[in-house]
Amino acid sequence: MADSKETSVESAGGSRSRSADHELLRAVFQRFPLPVVLLDRDAVVRRLNEAAAGLFGMREGYASGRGLTGALAHAERAAFRSQVAAVARDEGGRSLTVRLLRPPGPRHWAGLELRTTLTPLRPPREPHVSVVAVFQQGSSASPEGRAPVPSRAASPAADTAGSITRHTEMMDVVDDMTAALLSAPSADGVVDSAGAVLHPALADWVIVDLAAQPGGREQDSAGRRAVFTGGGHEELRRAVASMRPEDSPVVETAMRKGAETLQAHPENADVLGRTADGTPLLERADVSSLLCVPLRAGREAPVIGALTLLRCGARRPFELAEAGAVDRIARHVVLALDGR
Repeated sequence: MADSKETSVESAGGSRSRSADHELLRAVFQRFPLPVVLLDRDAVVRRLNEAAAGLFGMREGYASGRGLTGALAHAERAAFRSQVAAVARDEGGRSLTVRLLRPPGPRHWAGLELRTTLTPLRPPREPHVSVVAVFQQGSSASPEGRAPVPSRAASPAADTAGSITRHTEMMDVVDDMTAALLSAPSADGVVDSAGAVLHPALADWVIVDLAAQPGGREQDSAGRRAVFTGGGHEELRRAVASMRPEDSPVVETAMRKGAETLQAHPENADVLGRTADGTPLLERADVSSLLCVPLRAGREAPVIGALTLLRCGARRPFELAEAGAVDRIARHVVLALDGR
């Protein structure tokens, strides 16, 4: 009996010791000064530390279960994914250079090469090898002449203030849209007004697709596409305008199924289709975030088109609150079209 009690005490002490060691290792991981991400074989995030959260502009709860390649420049995603898979197959550690698609933290991260070291990790009681990715500044010099320091993830207070600011901005856009639609003289004027308000306030690219309307007005019989973007992109704007909605998966889904698509960090290069030269629009326009909503007067009403918004480069990705506001704007656009 005494031996049993002693064994029980020793077992409890061992469990407490292992728990304390686990907490210590977790604290070291979280406070490690370099960005560190634990990935699975498909480059999907399992865990990241505070420095990585600052580097990639995402909280751990948001990042877990999402592909890390969505935060990287388009041209480097395939190589990164391939190298992670090789390490996960236990083919040894390796390193490569990557760039961020958009710098969410301090501006001195912008344009820097990040040297990424990939190392296999064999978690106990797990059948598959995981991959530890450590990111460091590459050979490019910082514009300020100093090594970049990743920012910490935003505090709850900062998040709240930012949310209030963005909500106010969205209400201003909705108000401007209402005034523009009420004063639009024609159906074409409605579309032009919507594009003028949404670009550049909400997006770098605004694409309005109207489906063919059998039995409708002559000008609606073949469908229409209007594209709005900034100066200096006229050639690409014409290329986008010539693309068919059915060749863009997100637009086709919105128009055929009435489904909304929000991708903060799109990974599929073909999600927007390809231009006539075979280049994915996602890569050619440097799209970092996209939002596509169906054009309809209500949830049960027929879909008459789609409204697609694209953000590029370093611009902040779309959020759910913005998607809700754009959905209401789309409904107002349809009501304005019906009244013309």
